Amino acid sequence: MTWDPRSLPDLTGRVYLVTGSNAGLGYFASEQLARAGAKVIMSARHPNRLSAARAAIRRRVDAAPDATEPLILDTSNLGSVRSAAASVRGRGPLDGVLLNAGIVHAPKTRESTIDGHEVVFATNALGHFALAGELLTALAEASGRMVWVGSMSTSLTPYDPVDPQLKDGYSAWRAYVQSKVATTSFGFEADRRLREAGVPVESVVAHPGYSTGGRTPGIVGVNEPSRAKRFADNLQAVAAQSKEHGAWPLVRALTDPGIEGGEFWGPRTGSRGEPRRQTAAKVTRDPEIAARLWSFAESATGVAWPFARAAAVTAGS
Repeated sequence: MTWDPRSLPDLTGRVYLVTGSNAGLGYFASEQLARAGAKVIMSARHPNRLSAARAAIRRRVDAAPDATEPLILDTSNLGSVRSAAASVRGRGPLDGVLLNAGIVHAPKTRESTIDGHEVVFATNALGHFALAGELLTALAEASGRMVWVGSMSTSLTPYDPVDPQLKDGYSAWRAYVQSKVATTSFGFEADRRLREAGVPVESVVAHPGYSTGGRTPGIVGVNEPSRAKRFADNLQAVAAQSKEHGAWPLVRALTDPGIEGGEFWGPRTGSRGEPRRQTAAKVTRDPEIAARLWSFAESATGVAWPFARAAAVTAGS
């Protein structure tokens, strides 16, 4: 199927949730979906930043005020995840969720969330595991799709998260990479379990390549890089791309009907370019590692995915 990321198929009538919508990849994914006619539930932790992002979409897309809907969601806080998921379930079927929110620049020293989990793993991996599980029945009602956001870093340093909470040997890089190994593993393991349970929800993984703010259009309240940031990022033009283009694989993974569950998508060259199907790092495709991480996530979040109930929702429709 020919796919033009600059001219998406008509998505009128579709409803998508994007986490971390106030800036970066999440903002541009939301903008691209809204431009194609979709209703976008935009989520973020901070109401003011979320309002600024929604206003930017109205300006840039000439979208109606109700083209987007705000949702306060902090993926590092399991209480916030449950509350937000309940709100989304209450509005009806959901065509897709882009599990995008996360910490890219991890703290130099280990920090814990209100739930007692290491903050990077909690924000990037555990919160999305819980959210996807809480939204499974709403996705099943629409035969929808969940997209997990991976990273090039998992191929550069393929850590096996034997200590997900990093109680020993914490480093900012390790915290980020192993959170992305887990996120990608969850995406592939979810596909295996959804197929086995007969739930018509697809689980896909996509990554944005090397996308930087300095090569991204300036948008008031959304992306306002300094001149120094622009200069430094433009020196990397041969390998880097804008966050706007980095959102392309994520949006294609979410909306292209030709994509199947269990696939992995990213930019053509790995770091930049139009979306292409790719092969994920070996550590993220290991079913034994994935099963171990899944069990850990169930225990850490208290969320057991309702596969039987989701299958029953579909059967009864």
